[in-house]
Amino acid sequence: MPTLDTLNDPNQLRALSAEQLEELAAELREKMIRTVQHTGGHLASSLGAVEITLALHRVMTSPRDRIVWDTGHQAYAHKLLTGRREHFHTLRQLGGVGGFPRRSESEHDVFDGGHAGTGVSIAVGLAAARDLSPAGDPLRDQRIAVCVGDAAIQTGLTLEALNHLGDAKHRLLIVLNDNEMSISPSVGGLSTRLNKLRLTRAYQETKSLTQRVLPRIPLIGRPLFAALAFTKEGFKRSWAKVGFFEDIGITYIGVLDGHDLGELEQSFERAFALPGPVLVHVKTIKGKGYGPAEMDSVSFHGASLPPIDLCLIDPTEEPLPPETEPRRRPKTYTAAFAEELLRLAADDERICAITAGMPTGTGLARFGARFPSRLFDVGIAEQHAVTMAAGLALGGMRPVVALYSTFSQRAYDQLVHDVCQNDLPVLLAIDRAGLVGEDGTSHQGMFTLGPQRALPNLVIASPKDEQELRDLVVTAFAHAGPMSLHYPRDPGEDLPDREGEPLEIGRGEVLLSGGDLLLVGFGPIVQRLLRVAQSLERQHGLAATVINARWAKPLDEELIIAQAVGRRLVVTAEESAAMGGFGDGVLDALNRAGIRVPLLKVALAEGFVHHGAVEDLRRQQRIDAPGILAQIREAMGLREPIVRPDSDEASSVSAA
Repeated sequence: MPTLDTLNDPNQLRALSAEQLEELAAELREKMIRTVQHTGGHLASSLGAVEITLALHRVMTSPRDRIVWDTGHQAYAHKLLTGRREHFHTLRQLGGVGGFPRRSESEHDVFDGGHAGTGVSIAVGLAAARDLSPAGDPLRDQRIAVCVGDAAIQTGLTLEALNHLGDAKHRLLIVLNDNEMSISPSVGGLSTRLNKLRLTRAYQETKSLTQRVLPRIPLIGRPLFAALAFTKEGFKRSWAKVGFFEDIGITYIGVLDGHDLGELEQSFERAFALPGPVLVHVKTIKGKGYGPAEMDSVSFHGASLPPIDLCLIDPTEEPLPPETEPRRRPKTYTAAFAEELLRLAADDERICAITAGMPTGTGLARFGARFPSRLFDVGIAEQHAVTMAAGLALGGMRPVVALYSTFSQRAYDQLVHDVCQNDLPVLLAIDRAGLVGEDGTSHQGMFTLGPQRALPNLVIASPKDEQELRDLVVTAFAHAGPMSLHYPRDPGEDLPDREGEPLEIGRGEVLLSGGDLLLVGFGPIVQRLLRVAQSLERQHGLAATVINARWAKPLDEELIIAQAVGRRLVVTAEESAAMGGFGDGVLDALNRAGIRVPLLKVALAEGFVHHGAVEDLRRQQRIDAPGILAQIREAMGLREPIVRPDSDEASSVSAA
């Protein structure tokens, strides 16, 4: 029986031999690879953190001791070792195991994470709570560790936490999982020997004794102590490169081999014996154990993967059969955005782009390849990205900041005070607006629109298709103020490519005319409204007008008010949180105009949306075409017609 199948609790790890642990590490990696083959997931990060996970669980007693996973996409091995092995095949599926730590899943999960840079602050808070417990409380002996990786160490939040921790001196272990996506390692035999020495109690006791006794020796004591301190600091900075952490009061240990389980376990155990905060810097290989992921950790970091060839795992197995006909995939909104940006930048040298560690996901990698001096990757620092864009705009440039919707939330204050207050021509490209699926609550792009609607000077748009996205990009660069452009991660409507054309800001369009209902959509959900309108007419004889609003701010109030008069029902549709969203804007406009007509807001229900395929989530939230149709029937008291399952009518409205 595989060792993994015998484990039901992480504390069982301490009974395993070195050989069994080595076998277990291989089994964990194989389980991850086989699962992600079918579900997608953050494969490379978790493959690289297997030995770190095993070492932490062997020296700590979870859940009494607390292990915090910064970002959380390193935690697949942790999930497999903490009671979720039998359900791991449901990873990121609707109702299945989440892709990030979730307290609702296990008592071993400390924090529902998902955004990089939160871990150290959470761990400092846990340590402060522990240290405030009364003397004699068993909690006082609690061990707390946080595993930080994939550039999270450079986020502003992490640096703020480190700065505070260096002053507060809480006993805490920080594992810096350096997989060449954060700080550069200091390597070499002298550095390794120095840090092994620093781990020993003898070194710490000798250091303390020297600090107490040497300065007291008459005449030569203080000069000798100063000389030794100067020599030590110079040696550390030139060979070990640990000055930053030591200067703020955090003991630095590194660089260790992040795949040497014995060395990790020994180092973590000794680090916990030291007073105050300790940072252990380990070097890992992102994607360890799976060749393609090691060679291309960027592609295998993300959530959407091609099928993995099983023969790469076990040479005795047959590879997956190739598809008989390659499927044509429509161009995504992200790709259309990047193409239009490239076209415009070729003729306008003022156009520049900023990304917060996401050049590939936002499509800006192509921009950087074409215009390397005009792409600024600031790392996971969304706040800086937006304020830097304000500075670029003040300097006469036309910056675009491309951020995932969920991550743009971090820069709200900068958008308010730095961009909008100064009324600067910054284009905020909000990628992954709406539901994004398997990454779950921390990544759904559903909370951006409402807060942005409150901001003066900001215009907000979303296209009905990829052609209109190109038009809105052109419009943004013709606009003299700030603009926020929302678009999903979805494929487009497979329309022919064409150059964008400027649109009038605040002007919507009527796509379909009918006298019974008014359907008003913001963004690609308009396509679903068109299908719903067709079904309403076929099934109930109701004719609907469909408006593509384009703009959430300024809203085309004149058009909407004119079309709403005399309707039996007005329906607004958006793939965003209902409270404060597009529907509320339409409702406010109708109220101001004195239009009394029933209004149905189709939007995401209050609360967080969990993980699952986007199609499943839209069906669950009733914002797919059948769900919207059902909500309209309920609002109007209509009966659902009886339709044969194999009829054309049954299939027409169920299309995605």
